[in-house]
Amino acid sequence: MSLYFKSTGFVYGNLWGGGRGAYPAEKLEAKTLKELLKEASKGLKEGWLDSGMGYESLFGAVLEVEEIETIIKNGKRYSCSEYSFHTIGKLDEEEIKFLTNCIY
Repeated sequence: MSLYFKSTGFVYGNLWGGGRGAYPAEKLEAKTLKELLKEASKGLKEGWLDSGMGYESLFGAVLEVEEIETIIKNGKRYSCSEYSFHTIGKLDEEEIKFLTNCIY
């Protein structure tokens, strides 16, 4: 059995020239949820989680995390996915709702 995690989502921050907005986050993969969220938090802090948009500064992100469990039985690969949402950074309830709606 193998287990790994993948994330997609949206980053929220200050746009150059004024205003705030959302942009897709970099897609990340890791062997553990803790490792994935640590890498995402690092990307938020260092400013690269916005996948190239180029914000003046970032506040936070909402990530949809896919947990993928894979087994091989009789030479065939079977996978099962479960999804969860995780918030990183400093976002208020309205910003979290906005970013969650962006994902859908």
